[in-house]
Amino acid sequence: MSPKISDRTTSFGERYELTWVDRCGVWLSSRQVRRFVPKFAGNAVGDFGCGYQASFGRTLIGVAGELTLVDVSIAPDLKQDTRIRSIEGWLPEAIAGIKSGSLDIVLCLSVLEHLWQPLEMLKECQRVLVPGGVCLINVPSWMGKRWLEFSAFRLGLSPRAEIDDHKCYYDPKELWPLLVGAGFRPSDIRCFKHKFGLNTFAVCRRSSDRQMTSDGEGAGRAT
Repeated sequence: MSPKISDRTTSFGERYELTWVDRCGVWLSSRQVRRFVPKFAGNAVGDFGCGYQASFGRTLIGVAGELTLVDVSIAPDLKQDTRIRSIEGWLPEAIAGIKSGSLDIVLCLSVLEHLWQPLEMLKECQRVLVPGGVCLINVPSWMGKRWLEFSAFRLGLSPRAEIDDHKCYYDPKELWPLLVGAGFRPSDIRCFKHKFGLNTFAVCRRSSDRQMTSDGEGAGRAT
């Protein structure tokens, strides 16, 4: 029997309006992303698990050299935009067709906690990066679990279905080994708590001296 891919049938924000709690979380993640990648201009960017409306991805339209959005479902106007490559499907399977060493920046924000195969997802993120490319990851921490469940199940300020879809939570001590297992070297990983300790954030750079192994070709451009 093949491993289970996902339980999801819809993307984040597809069937409901984001609450102020959701919008605040998205804003804080976006702020952290721009702290480490202040300029996206000219870069090939992949936003994996972008959400139905791809709120952060939209800010990169016409800025990024190339933009790839991936999620279970994506808003029609984004799919019709010729400046965007839209891929609908379950992660990590949906990004298997993206060429190795083709992206300068990969975003994986609030995604791993929903996946049965987080390590396979991280391996795919590492695979598609150019040497010197960077992957930015955000996940809720175990402290965040208590707040998210209280917000969703007691206060109704977060989508209950999203929290019920969580498979795991990650402090740096749990996320760091997965990053190493995915092929990122310890010297190329920065992993820390943020959002007042409610989330864990990681900045991982693909080693510039590492050769591509999946297709036998040399690496592409670096950021």
